[in-house]
Amino acid sequence: MKKILLASATALFVGLNAQTTFGVKAGYALSKLNSSEDGFQFGGFEGGMKSKSGFYVGGLVEHKFNNKFAIQGEVEYANLGGKAAVATPVGVTITQKMNLNRIVIPVSARYYATPELGIYAGPYVSFKTNNKVKFEASGPNVGMLNPSAMREGERYVENYLDDTLKSTDFGIFLGADYNIHKGLFVDARYSFGVTNMIKNPVDGETLKMSFFQLGLGYKFK
Repeated sequence: MKKILLASATALFVGLNAQTTFGVKAGYALSKLNSSEDGFQFGGFEGGMKSKSGFYVGGLVEHKFNNKFAIQGEVEYANLGGKAAVATPVGVTITQKMNLNRIVIPVSARYYATPELGIYAGPYVSFKTNNKVKFEASGPNVGMLNPSAMREGERYVENYLDDTLKSTDFGIFLGADYNIHKGLFVDARYSFGVTNMIKNPVDGETLKMSFFQLGLGYKFK
């Protein structure tokens, strides 16, 4: 009897393990900070919020229940955020690139429409690693700007983001991936935050982040 139970348990473990796949992925991320305000206002200047290019890299584990349904968990390091083009009174436009570097943990329910095509959706949580800001100036009067003042402005905005934004963010994502060849796949998804990132909002102000990801991955068979 013990031998039968041991053999059954071993068969079950092998069967489960055969359905569990590990993998890696990386690619391009296009993110934007969505504010409830009409435009971006900071330090007396006004501008519009725009999308920012970045990247992501991470790992995944997928468990298939059968040929159609699976669940997948991931851990990613993602360079997200947004940028604001701010027009100054001296005829110079300063683009503030706000890099909100995050650890993103998505968990998705997956449906395989075909053996190659997977469609998925689920929630994610992200945690701040650090905030980095880069100023870029353009316009006919760029020479009037003091480089050291630009660097000081970057540090000031970084401290402002650290003080005013939450370190944790929640959201929902949906996407699809397609197996190209023997574990190599292409993946695309759209994620949008559902929680207000501002710690202490005033007059109902909100700030939420959305981002699109496109990349390649590999699942070890």
